Amino acid sequence: MRSEDIAKLAGVSRSTVSRVINNYPNVPAATRDKVLKVIEQHHYEPNSFARALAGKSTDTIGLFAISMNENADASRIYQNSYFAPIVDLVVDTANAQGFYVLIHTIYSPGDFQKVKQAFLQKRIDGGILVGTQKDINFVSDMVGHGAPLVLIDYDITEIIAERLDKNHLSIINSRDYEGTVEAIEYLIKLGHREIGIIKGRMSTFSGRERYLAYESTMMKHGLPILDNFVLAGDFLKESAYREVLNLLHSGKLPTALFCSNDAMAVSAMEALMEHGVHVPDDISIVGFDDALLASHVSPKLTTVRLPIDDMSKAAVEKIIELCQSGQSAFSTASFPTRLVVRDSCKTPAI
Repeated sequence: MRSEDIAKLAGVSRSTVSRVINNYPNVPAATRDKVLKVIEQHHYEPNSFARALAGKSTDTIGLFAISMNENADASRIYQNSYFAPIVDLVVDTANAQGFYVLIHTIYSPGDFQKVKQAFLQKRIDGGILVGTQKDINFVSDMVGHGAPLVLIDYDITEIIAERLDKNHLSIINSRDYEGTVEAIEYLIKLGHREIGIIKGRMSTFSGRERYLAYESTMMKHGLPILDNFVLAGDFLKESAYREVLNLLHSGKLPTALFCSNDAMAVSAMEALMEHGVHVPDDISIVGFDDALLASHVSPKLTTVRLPIDDMSKAAVEKIIELCQSGQSAFSTASFPTRLVVRDSCKTPAI
């Protein structure tokens, strides 16, 4: 049903229907009630694209998952233990507040054009970017067009250095550094001295923070960081599996291995067990995220819980606030992590 049909049924002009829909004050109460009654009876919803052309909000936000190290498979984000819960929570939170969510996956730098088109074509009021990888040029371009943005997992110092903190922009992070320190300190208290790491993607803020926390905590305790115990996993299961196989072939294992996400931790456990190395009897394993799979593997994985719920809900609330505000505003929020102790760690054998 079109607005013209509503106008005919209510016995008013199309422009009057438009003024009622957009809540203009210069409409008589009786006329407003008559139009609203017809709208309710016929379940009419105004076309969001037409509203955008008229300069109105679309009540739609974009969610852009950036995963340029994974294959371009549209289903991957829904299988990913990091992206999948964020997508669910963002959609549920936005829907509860009357907003729709347009979802795009970014697998290459060229895919950023999808984001730009969504803004320029006024299909969305604002956007949430998650999995960002030092995309400062894109961020600068978008906020330069006045686009409200929320970035999940981004280096705040880079934003300030580029003087982008005067725009419609918000950063939502987790305290990954502190969470990693807690995990490494836990392993040290158990008696581990040879602790390795499977690094995440170092182009991401979280990847760098987790590695720097590992490095600084080891140095604080005077423990060696051996090159062959520092593995490059890039947050990917396949990469972690290959790296652990190479470690096994070297003939020397650490007594404990900190993995920068749970997917890599589970892959590491699989590679080790396939070669007769038992967790935690022969090597302790710690993950990061506390994904659903962490409590379903055997042994159950000790991991650092990422505050996905708090971060996702805060991102939605902030982007809606930025969209509805006529003022440029910059803000940051950082949510605490927590070590969840399960069965994958123990005191090393003497």
